[in-house]
Amino acid sequence: MHSIEPNYRWRNLYQAKLDPKSPFYGYENSEVYFTDKIYDHLIHPQWDNFGAETLFIKQLYTDYNEGVVVLEFIGEWNDVLHNDIMTLKRDVLEPIMEEGITEFILCFEHVLNFHADHLDYYEEWVDEIEDGFIAVVNARPHVYQELSNYNVDQYLIIGEDLNNLEWANKKPSYLIRQVKELSLKRLT
Repeated sequence: MHSIEPNYRWRNLYQAKLDPKSPFYGYENSEVYFTDKIYDHLIHPQWDNFGAETLFIKQLYTDYNEGVVVLEFIGEWNDVLHNDIMTLKRDVLEPIMEEGITEFILCFEHVLNFHADHLDYYEEWVDEIEDGFIAVVNARPHVYQELSNYNVDQYLIIGEDLNNLEWANKKPSYLIRQVKELSLKRLT
């Protein structure tokens, strides 16, 4: 796991640590020291710690004019033991929403497991973004199934068409356009 980096190809377009509107403004990642881990596995130092025990994030891209953010995750999303959604909602999502963001693209390639508990925070999140959306891209098959089994899919846009997007080598506008088109089809 220590060799899995967040997508770095958009760094010339956006860096959350340089964005005064981002909750990660001023966040400094080590270039050489591995300080964070998921259970007993060290993770790459470019992932950002937002206070969850087994889940880490990278705010890859934000377009305030479009009202959209792309967030990439690694680890185990565990609402049962750690209430990750509460920590994410309060410490990351709410500050982003205060800046006018209503469309969320969550890249799940590196989410290893998903364990939901109460769905209150997901419902609250959806209610607060009104006409926006929360789309999950490239969830592993068992994570996709877990999202469905816990009925989280009533709040998140998930599906096979979103699980086959090759986005990492493309520009952010490509991913945003693809997700918006697929999300609008689902919402209408």
